[in-house]
Amino acid sequence: MTQRVDLAAVMDRLAIDTLITDYAAAVDDGDWLAYRGLFTPDGRADYSSAGGIEGAADEVAEWLAGTLQLFPMRQHLIVNRRLRFGPLEGDVGDTAQVRADYTNPMRTRPDGGAPDFECGGRYTFSVLRTRVGWRVTKVVVREKWRRTAIEGPDPEEGRERPPAPRRHPDGS
Repeated sequence: MTQRVDLAAVMDRLAIDTLITDYAAAVDDGDWLAYRGLFTPDGRADYSSAGGIEGAADEVAEWLAGTLQLFPMRQHLIVNRRLRFGPLEGDVGDTAQVRADYTNPMRTRPDGGAPDFECGGRYTFSVLRTRVGWRVTKVVVREKWRRTAIEGPDPEEGRERPPAPRRHPDGS
C-alpha cells in the first residue's frame, strides 16, 4: 500500500470509530434525533436478542425512547472493536463491518448508587460511506448476559443479595 492509501484507511477507521462512539452517546443521552441521524435512510436495528424489536431505525428509536425511560442513568461502553472493509450483501459503495463488544450498566432510580441493571454482549454494525459520511445501514445487538439487583436484604443472612445472572437462551 502507498502512504496515501494507508492515510485514507486510517481516516476511514477514525470516522467509523467516531460513528460507533456517537451511537453509544446518543443512546445513553436519549438523543433520538442524533440516533436517527447515524443511520442511512433505510437503516435498520435489531434488538430482538435483548427482548426488544427489529425494524427501521426510526421505529427502533421510538421503542428505545419509551423503554429506556425506565433507566435515568445509562453508560454504554463499546470495546474490542473489529473493523473490516469490503462489500457487504450486494452493497456497491464503500462498506465496512464492525463487530464490537459492549457492557451497559444502568440504574432505575435517579438517586440510587450502583447500577441495578447491567447487560453485555456484542454489536454487529454494517456501515456505508455516504455523501455525508459513514452511516449505519444495520446494527444487530446480541445480548450475551444480563444481571439485575434484587432489592432488599437476604432474609437468611441480613445482607443484600448479589445480582442474579441471566443466561442467553443458547447457554452463553
